[in-house]
Amino acid sequence: MPEPAPGEVRVRVEAAGVSAYDAMLRGHWFPGSPSMPYTPGEDFVGIIDKLGAGVTGLDVGQRVGGWTFGDAGGYAEYLCRPAGDLVPVPQGLDPAIAVALIVNYLTASLALHQTAQVTTGERLLVQGAGGGLGSALLQLGREVGLRTYGCDATSKQALIVADGAQPIDYQSENIVARSHTLTNGGADVVIDLIGGARQLLRSWRALRPGGRLLMLGMVGTLRSGSWIVLPSLIMLGLFAVWPRGRRIAKGPGMDDYPRANPDWYRDSLSGFFEMALTGRLKPQIAQKLPLQDAAEAHAMLEAGDICGKIVLVSGTYTPT
Repeated sequence: MPEPAPGEVRVRVEAAGVSAYDAMLRGHWFPGSPSMPYTPGEDFVGIIDKLGAGVTGLDVGQRVGGWTFGDAGGYAEYLCRPAGDLVPVPQGLDPAIAVALIVNYLTASLALHQTAQVTTGERLLVQGAGGGLGSALLQLGREVGLRTYGCDATSKQALIVADGAQPIDYQSENIVARSHTLTNGGADVVIDLIGGARQLLRSWRALRPGGRLLMLGMVGTLRSGSWIVLPSLIMLGLFAVWPRGRRIAKGPGMDDYPRANPDWYRDSLSGFFEMALTGRLKPQIAQKLPLQDAAEAHAMLEAGDICGKIVLVSGTYTPT
C-alpha cells in the first residue's frame, strides 16, 4: 500500500483511462520510453483514501480525478498524487465518463485553442476521428461553432455523426477529393492523429490555401510500428520548407503547458466535468473492462476496431 508524502493524497482508483500513448510506451515505440517494470495509466478517477501532511481543501471520501502529467501509474488500485493535481468530480457524474474527459479533452482543447487557434465558422477535419481523442476534438470543435468533419473507417461513421460531424469513410472514399467537396475547397484546419508520410500528405492536400495542419500523435505506430516516425518527421519538414500557402500549426504541447499553467488545467477539467454532467459533452466509452484485463484492453486498442475510449474499472467502481 503506497503512503502519501507531505502534500500528496492517496486515491482508491475506480476508473483508469486506456490510451494509445499507454500502448506506445509499453511497446517502446519511441526514445524515452520507461524501463520495465512500470505501471501505465495517465488519467484516473477515484475516492480520496488518505491525506498526506499539510493537505487542505480536499477530504477523505471525496471523488476526484486527475492526470499523472506523464508519470503514469493509473492502472492500480491505489495511487498517490500531489493534491494540486486533483480536481473534484461533481456528484452524479459516472467515474468512467469523468475519466474519459481528462487527457483526451485537455489535449483536444489545447490543440484547438492554443495551437491551431481556431475561430468560429472554420472548417475542421480530424483524421482518425473515431477514437477517444478524435471524438473529443469533434465535440469541442462543435462547442465553439466549427464546421466539423471526421475521417475514419466504415465501422466508426455512426460515432462521428453522433459527435455532430460529417463523416468521411477512408475505406470507400477518396479523402482529399471528398473533403474538398464537403468543405467547398478544403479545410481550414486538419488535425492528423494517425501519422505516416502518405497519411500526412493526404492531410496536407485536404487543406485550403491558408489552412494549417497539426499532427497530434501517431496512432499508426500501433499497427505499422515505429518505422513510420522518421518519414512522418521528414514529411513535416518538407511541408515547412515548401508550404504552398499552407502552414504547420505550432504551439504549446501537453508535455509542458498544463504543468506550467495549473489554473488552466484545473479550470478546464472542472469545466469539462460540468459540461458532461449537463449533457453538453458526451465522451464515447468503447468498453469498460476490469483492471485485471488491461492486457485485453491493449490488444483491443492495437486492433484498431474500437470506437471511443476504453476504461479500466476496479472492484469498487459503481456506475452513476
